[in-house]
Amino acid sequence: MVNQLLPFPLPIDTAAIAGATLWALALYLGFSPLADWVTVQFNRWLNFAERSLYTSEKEFERTRRARENQNAFLASLMSVVPFLVGGGLTYVLLEVSLGGSWAISTGMIAAIGCGVYELGRRTGQASE
Repeated sequence: MVNQLLPFPLPIDTAAIAGATLWALALYLGFSPLADWVTVQFNRWLNFAERSLYTSEKEFERTRRARENQNAFLASLMSVVPFLVGGGLTYVLLEVSLGGSWAISTGMIAAIGCGVYELGRRTGQASE
């Protein structure tokens, strides 16, 4: 589809995209407290950066709730990026060392295992 839109060929390795995103999902679920921390830090940074755009305190306070909600949404989207980078690096390292099919297979196993771990961790927190 993309190759039909562009006048030049663009090779897209779908297996690499699938493997990297599987590993990113596994890392995101396996390190969910870190993912929450990254989201909070992005949210703090966005709120701080946006504060400097307002000269009027009255206008800043009037639009605060909407801006904070928007910044929380953007922070949650941005928090995935470090895990995508880590997932891509993990996929590349496994592809070089074990091969492409092993990198995807272990990514699937890791994503399922980390998903089960995260469910158990949240159940344990809820019962405390």
